[in-house]
Order: sequence, then C-alpha cells, then structure tokens
Amino acid sequence: MNIPKPEPAKSANGPRINDAIEAENILLIGATGEKEGIMSRDDALKLAEDKGLDLVEVSSNANPPVCKLLDYGKFKYQEQKKANEARKRQRVITVKEIKMRPSIDIHDYEFKMRAMRKFLEEGDKVKVSLRFRGREVAHPHLGRRLLERICEEVDDLAKIEVEAKMEGWQMSMVLAPKKSAG
Repeated sequence: MNIPKPEPAKSANGPRINDAIEAENILLIGATGEKEGIMSRDDALKLAEDKGLDLVEVSSNANPPVCKLLDYGKFKYQEQKKANEARKRQRVITVKEIKMRPSIDIHDYEFKMRAMRKFLEEGDKVKVSLRFRGREVAHPHLGRRLLERICEEVDDLAKIEVEAKMEGWQMSMVLAPKKSAG
C-alpha cells in the first residue's frame, strides 16, 4: 500500500515548495546536483513524487526559476544546524569598566591593571574611569598622567577608542582590544 507523503508546511519566509511553486516552466536540478534541464512544473512534481522527494524553489528570480529535488525536512534541519553553529561562533563584545582614583595606591593600581589586561585578552572593551573628589578636581593633569601611564602599559593589547575627557567630577577613556594577527 502506497501511503501519500504529508505535504511539508510552507514557511512564510522560506522557499516555495511543491504546489506552492507558481512558474509553469522551471530549470530542474536533480537530487545529486546534476542539471536535469528545463521542464514543466507538473512533470517536475511527478518526478519528485516518484523519487519520494520534494520540489524546492532555490532561485525564484532566475528565468526560468531554478528548482531542486531534495528532502525538504532534511534541508530545513541542515539550515537550522548551520544557523545555530553560526550563532555559537559569534562573539558579543561588552564594555567592562575599571574605576580608579587619581591618587591610587601601587598595589591597587597593579590589581586593576591585571583585571584590565584579562578583559582585553578576552576581547572586551575597557572603560577606565577616574573619580575626582574634593580638591582633586583642581588637578586634572594628575588624572591625565595616570591614563597615559595605563595606555603605555597596555599598548601591546589595546588601542584608544575614546580619548580621555573630563565630565564633571570624572575623567574617562575607552580602550579597545587590538585585533590579533592569528
């Protein structure tokens, strides 16, 4: 007994399949990738049904439209796997913030520098913020000197993305990781 294969649902943004193909004549590509030639849609549908495959429109803009014989369920699964793999490989860059004071102690400075190096090595951007308190705001040159020292120390890992600027009681700059040569 020959049980008819259920018709795969056509997604709104996916390719047209089987009876959803509107063109009368199509260029058919076989299941193994060989060109079958130009034929009517009805003949191509009959051929697809005989082989137990679906007729999928891969290029609707061509004249005549290009259709391929394939298992649509398997095709959708492979496309979904490719999309998931691409999503896994993409890296989201975040901005990490390091807060300091212009009169920072040596040990605190070294600790913050280690954290900054780690962030940059992981590919994150780093915003360095210096908070001025009280009369310190009258000496922005001390903050600028500290930021220059930071730039010199991470010169091998980072480049300045946003130059140091004073905003109220705070001076800040943003460092971005340099692209690795490998």
